[in-house]
Amino acid sequence: MSCESPIDTARRRARGAASNRAGRFDLARSEAHDGWSDPEPPPIRTEVRDEAVRSAITYNRSPDLPFDRSVNPYRGCEHGCVYCFARPSHAYLGLSPGLDFETRLLARPGLPEILARELGAKRYKVAPIAIGTNTDPYQPLERDRGITRAVLEVLAAFNHPVAIVTKGTLIERDLDILAPMAARGLARVGVSVTTLDAGLSRRMEPRAPAPARRLESIRRLTSAGVPVRLMTSPVVPGLTDHEIEALLEEGRAAGADAASWIMLRLPREVSPLWQEWLAEHEPGRADKVMARLREMHGGRDYDPRWGHRMRGEGEYAAMIGQRFKAAARRAGLDGAVPALRCDLFAVPPRPGDQLSLF
Repeated sequence: MSCESPIDTARRRARGAASNRAGRFDLARSEAHDGWSDPEPPPIRTEVRDEAVRSAITYNRSPDLPFDRSVNPYRGCEHGCVYCFARPSHAYLGLSPGLDFETRLLARPGLPEILARELGAKRYKVAPIAIGTNTDPYQPLERDRGITRAVLEVLAAFNHPVAIVTKGTLIERDLDILAPMAARGLARVGVSVTTLDAGLSRRMEPRAPAPARRLESIRRLTSAGVPVRLMTSPVVPGLTDHEIEALLEEGRAAGADAASWIMLRLPREVSPLWQEWLAEHEPGRADKVMARLREMHGGRDYDPRWGHRMRGEGEYAAMIGQRFKAAARRAGLDGAVPALRCDLFAVPPRPGDQLSLF
């Protein structure tokens, strides 16, 4: 199923995208009734397939990212955040970055074993691994599959540093692993809180936990000794930009020790999906939102240049940066955070290994 026009709202209840636009590697297709089945199409359900894993660690050389390697337990994300910059990655699978991205998911059950093998290789050089850089490792699917937890168990066994980004409160389940790792300087978490407006959040990121619940997750993590960065990302011009100061104050009150921000990004197929969402949910603000974005990207919806893509440029982008910097300073969230430790890394003994005499 791949449709360029919006799908009936009853079929896509609690979904972020309005359509199943074809990806750039796919032909445009449309639904047609075959005359046999029920003429009323059923609601779109979440489907999960397993993916065979050949490698666990993905390396990048992007100069504007604070990490050079990541692990992703899942492809696609049921949270359904309409603005998600990772949506175009589904096009490489021959699927739509639209509704397919949030309803046709891939789980990677062999990932923990492959990860252990890669970490144990003699040529491996330790550096922090990021989890949640593409899709959320604590999306609802994790409750049943537990692949993220199994990955953390591997990292804990190797004393390997890890940084996690999530909206999912299921991360609290894994405090028994994360708290001891954090005590050794091996773990940090970033919790994304885009808005404090529960109604806007429900429409924009329909299956993610409510904003207040994410703040409570920050409290629980920090109370257990796990350091948390509040991520006010993305900042949406004309929709959430007025909340920067309030978000940072709430994050500080919840226990966060740092904060960061990224401007709304609309790479490839995300832009038309986002504009469909605006037309449906915020028609009165759509022109203003897109005008601000284009102002920051030289007249285009998005500029992918390194050093530019995360925050844009121009007067508006500079003003948001100044406001965030001042608010972070007032909230005490502008200090440097300790680097994750890499000196504790060690390959654990395996069955059959010869024991050392010394």
